[in-house]
Amino acid sequence: MIASVATEPSPRHTSNQNQSSIKEDTKPGVSATALVIGYGSPIRGDDAIGPLVADRLQQLALPDWVRVEARHILTAELAADMARMARVIFLDAGVDLPPGELRCQPLQPDTSALSSMAHFHDPRELLAWCQGLYGRVPEAWLITAGGAEFDYGHFRLSDTAAAAVQPMMQAVLEQLGLHTPPAESALIGS
Repeated sequence: MIASVATEPSPRHTSNQNQSSIKEDTKPGVSATALVIGYGSPIRGDDAIGPLVADRLQQLALPDWVRVEARHILTAELAADMARMARVIFLDAGVDLPPGELRCQPLQPDTSALSSMAHFHDPRELLAWCQGLYGRVPEAWLITAGGAEFDYGHFRLSDTAAAAVQPMMQAVLEQLGLHTPPAESALIGS
């Protein structure tokens, strides 16, 4: 189930590949203001849904104000990029949801959300860094898809996680205030 949320524009990653077009509800010439970051491990089965959805979003002709990144982990240097954005959307897999179910939740800076390993960070920790280092925090959301299989060495999504890819992409587009034309909506999930 996807929670209803207000939407605002976000930046994009440009790609020279064949792209589907997306209608945008903003004025042309708007600079990058939103960042979508899909993160997770590609060798842990359903944990790969975040970067996989980001990769698919990069194939769309998103507006110039949207930037999309696929990451294995969240690292400290993202705080500088995030501080320049109006909105940041994180995409991740979760073990606390039924497999295939989606959750969309707002995030706030949280200095107690420290990671247990020095080479990756929690999104709320990065928001706290934005606040402390740059004096501003973008509006932030986490879109999570429940996963079923997270074993090491598992290089593909479970059927339930694979079924959540299209709804997760749609949740991102809705969060950004973008709408796919009906004739092209089938191309998004391919």
